[in-house]
Amino acid sequence: MASTSKGTGGLFQSTVEPVDIPVVVEPLYECSDCLDSPLTFHWLLAPAVVFMTKSKSSKRWLQEHSDDQYVRRSKQEGYRSRASYKLLELNEKDHLLRPGITVVDLGSSPGGWSQVAAKLVTDRGFVLASDILPMDTIGGVHFIQGDFTQESVFEQLLNTLAGRQVDLVISDMAPNISGVAAIDQPRAMHLVELALAMSVNVLKPGGDFVVKVFQGEGFDTVLSQVRTQFTKVFSRKPSASRPRSREIYWVAKGFKR
Repeated sequence: MASTSKGTGGLFQSTVEPVDIPVVVEPLYECSDCLDSPLTFHWLLAPAVVFMTKSKSSKRWLQEHSDDQYVRRSKQEGYRSRASYKLLELNEKDHLLRPGITVVDLGSSPGGWSQVAAKLVTDRGFVLASDILPMDTIGGVHFIQGDFTQESVFEQLLNTLAGRQVDLVISDMAPNISGVAAIDQPRAMHLVELALAMSVNVLKPGGDFVVKVFQGEGFDTVLSQVRTQFTKVFSRKPSASRPRSREIYWVAKGFKR
C-alpha cells in the first residue's frame, strides 16, 4: 500500500507504508548515528514507558564511542558529528562536492554533513539544509526547520533556492528508533523514498543523490526506484560507518530528467 505525504499534491509518494506508534516528544539523548547504537530510544514511547538502563552492552558501546577515532577527530577538527567523515569519504571516492555547486541537505541536524558541504562548495556555492529538528547556524548554510514533505516547508525551500538548479541532494536521515525491526525498517525505507522524491523534484538533469539506507525489507524495491531515475547507482560502506551497522549509502549519479 502506498502512502502520500499531505499537502504537496502527491509529490512525495511511497510504496513503503510507515508504521506509526504514539510518541511523547521528550528527547532522551542526542545521537547523530542512532541506529549504530544499542541506546536505540531517541524518544520516550507511549503508552508504555521505556526505562533506559545502562546494560553491559550499552556501557560497552559508550566505551567504544568514547574511544572511536572519528569521535575524537570530530572534536579535534570542529565537526559536529562523526558522520562528517562518512560524507568526506564518499566525496573522495565519488567526487560529489566541488566549488560553486548547489547542494540540498535533508535531515541535516546537527549539521555534520552541512559543514562538509559548505566547506567544499566554498563561498561560490550554495548549501540549503532542512530538518524537523533545530540546527545551530553554520556559515554558508541556509537552514529551514520543518518537514520538507509539507507544502509550506517545500515552498520555503524552493523560495530559498530562488531558481538555482540543484546539483546534489544528500540525506543522512534516520527515523526515531523503537528497537523493533518490523517498525524501524519500514520507517527507514520510507525516509529514503521521501528523499528520492525530493531529489526528483529539485535536481537538475545529470545531478546526483546520496542517501543513507539500512539493509532489510524494502531495500530491493526502493533500489529499483532509484535506478529508474539515475544512470548509475553505487552502494558504499564508508570506513566511518561502524562495521556492525546495517547502514550503507547509495550514491546515485546522472539524474535522468
